[in-house]
Amino acid sequence: MCGIFGIIAKNKVNKTDLNLLVKHSQQRGKDSSGLIYFQDNRYQIYRADYNIDKLLNQINPYQSPVVFGHSRLITNGLSDNQPVVRENIFVLHNGIIVNDNEIWKSLTIDRKHQIDSEVIIGITLEHFMNDGQLNELADVIIKKCKGIVSCALLIQNIGKIILISNNGSLYIGNKNGATFFASENYPLIKIGCESISQINKSYKIFDIHIPIDLNYKLIDFKIRTENLIPEFKFDKTQETLLQYKPHNLKRCTKCILPETMPFIRFNDQGVCNYCLNYKPRNNPKPKEELFNLIKPYRKNSGLECIVPFSGGRDSCYGLHLIIKELELKPVTYTYDWGMVTDLGRRNISRMCAELGVENIIVAADISLKRKNIRMNLEAWLKSPNLGMMAMLTAGDKHFFRHVEDVKNQTGVNLNLWGVNPLEVTHFKTGFLGIKPDFEEERVYSHGIIKQLRYHAKRFRAMMDSPGYFNSSLWDTLSGEYYRSLTKKQDYYHIFDYWRWDEELVNQTLINEYEWELAPDTKTTWRIGDGTAAFYNYVYYTVAGFTEHDTFRSNQIREGQITREKALELVEDENQPRFQNIRWYLDTLGLNFERVVKIVNNIKKLYKE
Repeated sequence: MCGIFGIIAKNKVNKTDLNLLVKHSQQRGKDSSGLIYFQDNRYQIYRADYNIDKLLNQINPYQSPVVFGHSRLITNGLSDNQPVVRENIFVLHNGIIVNDNEIWKSLTIDRKHQIDSEVIIGITLEHFMNDGQLNELADVIIKKCKGIVSCALLIQNIGKIILISNNGSLYIGNKNGATFFASENYPLIKIGCESISQINKSYKIFDIHIPIDLNYKLIDFKIRTENLIPEFKFDKTQETLLQYKPHNLKRCTKCILPETMPFIRFNDQGVCNYCLNYKPRNNPKPKEELFNLIKPYRKNSGLECIVPFSGGRDSCYGLHLIIKELELKPVTYTYDWGMVTDLGRRNISRMCAELGVENIIVAADISLKRKNIRMNLEAWLKSPNLGMMAMLTAGDKHFFRHVEDVKNQTGVNLNLWGVNPLEVTHFKTGFLGIKPDFEEERVYSHGIIKQLRYHAKRFRAMMDSPGYFNSSLWDTLSGEYYRSLTKKQDYYHIFDYWRWDEELVNQTLINEYEWELAPDTKTTWRIGDGTAAFYNYVYYTVAGFTEHDTFRSNQIREGQITREKALELVEDENQPRFQNIRWYLDTLGLNFERVVKIVNNIKKLYKE
């Protein structure tokens, strides 16, 4: 996924305008970049595995009448970069084509690269080889491809550029006789473009008004040594290191919480205090209330709401409800902090393409975020403390910060979140010594007091391993501030008004949207989250349960499943997910065997 952009001018591009497009494109990712421009009677094509600012400083495209480029968040094809070039066709593509392997099997054109975007060129070459017409090409591409296709396709030998989008993540505008395009509306507004329009389930063909010339110069700049997308290689020896032993733990007779749950107590009937103090959460308010709340946000045209979108099952189903039931026109927003897996990204691509919904991506500095996680995990390994596991996911809390940026850029205020009401995990702070809310003595404890209490206990735990005091602290603290202390406006939860039903959610996503499942588990929960498999392995190994046990216990209390069914489900869900754990440790550059052996040797909270 990337930010693509371009200028088609009569003489030469405006430097200030181009620099603004370049700057904004980096919001979507800085892993790699590319530029195309026309100079010395031929196309100059540059690709780099570093940020576009650095690439732009190495070249001078400002005398060209056309400049196209991208700044990319790598999702597919680490060794390949954009623009993808074959014969006389160049393509810049934002999105993920999830069925590229199947398409290649149907073509007579051979595949040459790993990157999914190459299939757009393959379809184009085959289309013209079969005497297809130019004005039919976009429809053919959209029909064949599943997943987001927002692309600029430059066909060199006929001097044409086609802009195509099947989800609306492409805008065009005009200024002083030049045509501009970008993945988002915002930079075109900042430039001062007029007649800005969105391309959605459609295309636009331009005659680029430059000499038709089959010569081009292609240069690749490669300096990266780290692998941002580790290739999974099965290793039986490593897999056998992951332990999974059934534990003979005392469990609540109503739910399935075990005796190792922090602050748990059982009454004479064996029922735990979590059950005795439980208040139903999956008991939605009347839908009419939400319909009334969103009335002021409805518009005759244009976007009406922002949907924070992780690609997980709840945000995906929430998007389905927002479009099909509320009949709103949303834009989705994804914050990628380096732990969104390819599976999660592909499901984002599936949903947005199928529903024709624009997806705005805000990407962190992936290498830096992963460095922060690595430093905190190394500190944790030196002094394992279950209460400190949350430090490994602290970097994702900027999700709450950047939604405000998206609101400002789009002019859309309403944001609707698909937060599952049953995802309550008291144990994560409980292992730090913080009682669950129903155990608190201070009835009127407000957010700031709770945060101070949490930080005080965490600080004491950090003292046991000074490695926590590293350069990631500001990122952690600022993210938690935006999540917990900033006032949220125009903010509603879709599942406050729709009952969350796991069977219905799964059936809808799989049957209607061909939602992709993980290869290493049967559950649909957190399968796009790169961290979940590792921390759940730690919890199960040390404490004998995971967040699956707490989730299924909440379902029992809500009357959604029986205790027997919950025990059956967690027996499968708590099994180690080797592929996901291996991906997680590989992305952090940590040795799988060393880390797993340390986890396996941590003192258990139960009798073995």
